[in-house]
Amino acid sequence: MSKRPPLTEPIATTVPHVLMEHGHQRNDPYFWMNQRDSKEVLDNLQEENSYCEAYFEPINGLVQGLVDEFEARINPNDVSAPFILQKQTYQIRQQEGKDYSVLIRWENDVEHVFLDENERADGHSFYELAEWSPSLDDQTLAISEDFVGRRKYEIRFRKNADGSFYEDLIHDTDGSIVWANDHQTIFYIKKDPETLREFQVFRHKLGTKESEDILVFQEDDERYYVSISKTLDDAFILIACHSSTTSEISLVNANQADDKAQVFLPRAAGHIYEVCHHENGFYLLSNDNAPNKKILFTATIPEDLSNCQEIVAHDPQILLEDISVFKDFLLIEERQNGLRKLRIKTEKEERYISFEEETYFLGLGVNDSYDTTDIFYTYNSMTTPSRVYRFSVLTGEQAIWFEKKLLDPNFDSTDYQSKRIWALANDGTHIPVSLVYKKGVDLKKAPCLLYGYGSYGYTLPDVFSATRVSLLNRGFIYAVAHIRGSKYMGEHWYEDGKFTKKINTFTDFINAAEYLSMKGYGDASKFYAQGGSAGGLLMGAVTNMAPYLWKGIISQVPFVDVVTTMLDVSIPLTTGEWEEWGNPQEQEFYEYMLKYSPYDNLRSMHYPAMFITTGYHDSQVQYWEPMKYVAKLRALRTNDNPLVFECNMDAGHGGGSGRSSERLEIAKVYAFILDLENIHQ
Repeated sequence: MSKRPPLTEPIATTVPHVLMEHGHQRNDPYFWMNQRDSKEVLDNLQEENSYCEAYFEPINGLVQGLVDEFEARINPNDVSAPFILQKQTYQIRQQEGKDYSVLIRWENDVEHVFLDENERADGHSFYELAEWSPSLDDQTLAISEDFVGRRKYEIRFRKNADGSFYEDLIHDTDGSIVWANDHQTIFYIKKDPETLREFQVFRHKLGTKESEDILVFQEDDERYYVSISKTLDDAFILIACHSSTTSEISLVNANQADDKAQVFLPRAAGHIYEVCHHENGFYLLSNDNAPNKKILFTATIPEDLSNCQEIVAHDPQILLEDISVFKDFLLIEERQNGLRKLRIKTEKEERYISFEEETYFLGLGVNDSYDTTDIFYTYNSMTTPSRVYRFSVLTGEQAIWFEKKLLDPNFDSTDYQSKRIWALANDGTHIPVSLVYKKGVDLKKAPCLLYGYGSYGYTLPDVFSATRVSLLNRGFIYAVAHIRGSKYMGEHWYEDGKFTKKINTFTDFINAAEYLSMKGYGDASKFYAQGGSAGGLLMGAVTNMAPYLWKGIISQVPFVDVVTTMLDVSIPLTTGEWEEWGNPQEQEFYEYMLKYSPYDNLRSMHYPAMFITTGYHDSQVQYWEPMKYVAKLRALRTNDNPLVFECNMDAGHGGGSGRSSERLEIAKVYAFILDLENIHQ
């Protein structure tokens, strides 16, 4: 570890504050930190950021060296695969020296700049383009943008003929844009100004004021969020209400934008369904008596599920993740034994797309044409950069449509090894762990960085990372623990990691680390852990439960003050979270959350080295959660391992905007870890 002059850690002011629930008392001396924009808060964050800057000063050369490596490996003029949208071909490109993307479009075999994010971002410290959507007649482009990082998006409209903008401006949306078929009307979603819950769908007519927009739908139940989309055949606009356990979908005829929304199937507790339209009727992906989902068909809007015909039955071994309905076939995304497959089902036959590897990522590209006979899918692995394939449904033939290339001529994917092992959990469950390392590394002596998430049923993909190569080339093993709380092994995997089974998520991660070192994948004294958001909750929990396992922890935008946040319905997004974590207003959930809430379980003991980051404008996890967590850690920990906290004052939940900020953030994480390993080259 680099030698640095003694640094004086920031010590936060304590103000007694008693929180009482179910007759139980908690004292939170850092509760005051939720006073956004107060002098005390801003002063403390400035002290922490200054401390972070001083900590990194001796290793800034390493940070910059890593950034230089990234830029030498990743083409500064990087491009996406070309994709076809509404019969037009596009490509997203980066340009050397610029932070944001440029959208290119071909017309009559001539390319031109269709949208330049750099122009839109000019003069702003933060910029995010959430969505861009051309009208079906291609005369108008609607875009939604955030200039703060709070995920409140403004929608604007551009005339494609001359590039000028209409005066229309819509504020405080969730970024979604869906065009009706009249080329003049869009549907969009408004957020609750306090909770930021998506709850209203509005209809806007081009050339009118926002104040004249029509409220199409409002969801008053605070457990539910609203989203909008359009069927692939452009027949219907879908308004979906969904919680973690229940959904309901309403339809608007896309050719009659002024029509009222019609409920497809009324919500029933525990029933989650999706709807796709075909010219012959509707296909449903439903979990009714089918935890891993089944596929149903109905020619008309049904009175209830009993009117539907079963097309694909439930299989306890196969999770049906999604379905796309084309004119002549169904495309089903499945997960079996943790690995994804694409299943193409026609009236006559079925075909599968999969790979004979231990671990990989398989997903869909842009497939926008309802009457296509070709599909685009993406493949990559922890050793192999991304490829996009074009697959013929008629013949089964496929060809590489696009292949991502690294700029570094010395990179060879065969120099690296990826595999999947099965760790044994405390209760006998086998936990899949994917890992990658450079061949020739002495695995038993290697440091290991273990990544995890494990919430909301989200499954971490085993994907290639061009920046991660810098860590692998320095002898690290990188591993991903597919712990309960995701859906890696199916719906039951998720159910076994939520509510009053949440602690399984944390013990799975701990068991994965123990198993890796026991099997010779990493030196037990050189284990690091990383996670963000709910993965930051994971970091906080496993640090409290097994501090001795970790040499260092990377915790990004961490959700660590679980009980207080879940009790405060004024905090954005809280109420809807009760169907993931439970409602602590109920004593059972309150007591269970107290067992694992990282902030509430900090105590006087040795803690590993920690690097904790957040964004001041984060709407998902408020800045004060990691801020309080760090202050309490400083007061309680009994050793002097590094504890570094950085709050990006211009960022939200996803960190800073632009590729320079993104690469710098990754380089700092790597430099923090490498410095602890005394690796400075």
